[in-house]
Amino acid sequence: MAASGDDLEDEEYEALAYQQRLKAALHYTVGRICEKAGEESGLQYSRRFIAALTETTFKQCESFATDLELFAKHGKRSQINSDDVQLLARKSSTLATHMEGMSKELAEAHEANKAYKKTRKVKKTKPAQECNEALEIEDNQ
Repeated sequence: MAASGDDLEDEEYEALAYQQRLKAALHYTVGRICEKAGEESGLQYSRRFIAALTETTFKQCESFATDLELFAKHGKRSQINSDDVQLLARKSSTLATHMEGMSKELAEAHEANKAYKKTRKVKKTKPAQECNEALEIEDNQ
């Protein structure tokens, strides 16, 4: 069934409204960062500069999103993972090093969480086994 013209217009309108909300949130955040940096350095940033920086940041984020999707697709995956993000950050050595460290920390935390869950599972099943053994002992007497 083909979508009607009104449905397409509604979808386009929703997509545009969503993009504008994203840009507004990004503009606010960039403005706050510039304000904070200006206080520290004694500089004042114009509204035009903040708007241009916001637009540049938005375009860069779009480019990053496209690259991440393509990296995942190249890896024959439907989800983006930390390897894709590290691949994206490869051109900036300091960022790549930071991302690698964060990835290792997350992997260690994930392993620790898995070990914790495993010990909890063993503790939960152990009393049940002890109860069954106690019942068997009573039955034998």
